[in-house]
Amino acid sequence: MDEVPEPHTGWTFLTNHARVLAAIADNHNARIRDIAAHCRLTERAVQKIIVDLEQDGYLSHTREGRTNTYRIDPGKVLRHPAESGLAVASLLALLAHDEADRTSSETGHAPSDADGRRHASA
Repeated sequence: MDEVPEPHTGWTFLTNHARVLAAIADNHNARIRDIAAHCRLTERAVQKIIVDLEQDGYLSHTREGRTNTYRIDPGKVLRHPAESGLAVASLLALLAHDEADRTSSETGHAPSDADGRRHASA
């Protein structure tokens, strides 16, 4: 079950930190194993990213039995000077909207806009 994801070569638009944060935003009770599979990372990499996010105040967790429940600080500002003033909530809203569109296209439904209207796929 500890399958190592396929390696990726070359650059990408999103960092692994953004991917992990988006996966946690989608499921605040997600297991590290599930986050790793979703983000195509190793469990060890996800653990390190979670530590980074917690140390800088973007994320916190509480232990409930054998489950971690994560809390994201939506008002925390992104780290890079080029995104100064942009809050985590804005990034996550963009990523969540994209994920919803991808999920609807996988199910055969056209993506919808903020008003819930469906759009034809190109």
